[in-house]
Amino acid sequence: MNQVVITGTGLYTPEHSIDNDALVASFNAWVDAENERRQRAGNEQRLAHSSSDFIVKASGIHSRHVLDAAGILDPERMRPRLRERDNDEPSIQCEMGARAAREALEYAGVEAGEIDLVIVGCSNLERPYPALAVELQAELGAGGYAFDMNVACSSATFAIETAASAIRAGSASRALVVNPEICSAHLNFRDRDSHFIFGDACTAIVLERDDLATATQRFEVLGTRLVTRFSNAIRNNAGFLNRVTDTDPLAEDKLFVQEGRRVFKEVCPMVATLIRDHLQSLGLGGDDLARMWLHQANRHMNDLIARRVLGRDPDEHEAPVILDRYANTSSAGSIIAFHLHRDDLAVGDSGVICSFGAGYSAGSVVVRRV
Repeated sequence: MNQVVITGTGLYTPEHSIDNDALVASFNAWVDAENERRQRAGNEQRLAHSSSDFIVKASGIHSRHVLDAAGILDPERMRPRLRERDNDEPSIQCEMGARAAREALEYAGVEAGEIDLVIVGCSNLERPYPALAVELQAELGAGGYAFDMNVACSSATFAIETAASAIRAGSASRALVVNPEICSAHLNFRDRDSHFIFGDACTAIVLERDDLATATQRFEVLGTRLVTRFSNAIRNNAGFLNRVTDTDPLAEDKLFVQEGRRVFKEVCPMVATLIRDHLQSLGLGGDDLARMWLHQANRHMNDLIARRVLGRDPDEHEAPVILDRYANTSSAGSIIAFHLHRDDLAVGDSGVICSFGAGYSAGSVVVRRV
């Protein structure tokens, strides 16, 4: 079996950023207008305002990057405004993916033509087919084969496991995993409990056979472990059958919907157990971890999971937080944390990349700097 190493990562960050105050101002303007409409219609049920303090207390989020801020902040629209691409143009997610991928390839010292597996994994793909991964493969000039996959917020770790398995088995030598997340497009910006959760970003990871790698900084993939358990607590009912079931394509359930308290209660112990069991299977424990690059959904969830794995409160270096300025970027979140917070690790230091989300799904990737 071939030894697998991560040799490069890339990050595309959209230029637009929305802080909590701007998002709240837009939301509250809509609430005021909606309450007036309800009053005129004789509906006494009033909607409540949001606040920046509420957002920070609930999530730890202060701002988020998005592809389009103007459309989101327009109280009459409250969703991004993106230009539809011609079929002969690179798609939006392909363009995002190419920008992150080129940085990852440069970091790894690998030419696109040397890649023989491309996986695009994200929560929402902008079309069913042809595969975004195949389009990205062509855009970059990569070889081999490519495919899309969706395990919601766990798409990156599930894709890393798939790519690492292919390299170990010899069906690929070098793989590129790309996670183009346009979370603002499936977020209901008129829902007080979730209007602040998501941002947009794209990450990319290069994995190689160790004997082929030339990068100075490498992280050996010591092991991967995945788990799924069905739950309706996080759901999005948008799909191609909407037009034949005669359901409202703009209904709230065709966007992101979650039962936040239930998710917190059920997912945290599931993820902590996954990491602890995975470490034990590798002969490791919480004390052996120099870093935990956790899914960036909620500060309280990350603190609790890290505490259960380490047996104590983590410091800011052990479990770095990027959701304060990126918000939840679905599958990209843990990879952003890895991309931005790994250079200070010494040779021999170990860490875990972990994602969790809808499904429920969770993935653990234990790595060691070599």
